[in-house]
Amino acid sequence: MATFISLVNFTQQGIRDFKDSPDRAAKFKSMAEKVGVTVKEVYWTMGVHDAVLILEAQDDEAVTAAMLGLGSLGSVRTQTLRGFSSSEMKEIISKVPS
Repeated sequence: MATFISLVNFTQQGIRDFKDSPDRAAKFKSMAEKVGVTVKEVYWTMGVHDAVLILEAQDDEAVTAAMLGLGSLGSVRTQTLRGFSSSEMKEIISKVPS
């Protein structure tokens, strides 16, 4: 499974309804599962981003579908990054020509 980290920012609609954000996160988890994405963690954060999602999926397409679905609801904007574990990074490094 591939790991993805999504940085989340509330839209004007999202901040207006911030009290609903835990319920919206639960609905997103359910929606994401339907397209093959597991939401491992949701963290609400202080600073530049309002939340961080840790996701797992078999492929980029599943995560793209989940994030498009989330964005279409209008409460958040996201930036999603592919994350690599230490063992994955070692494997990648081993493929770099010397």
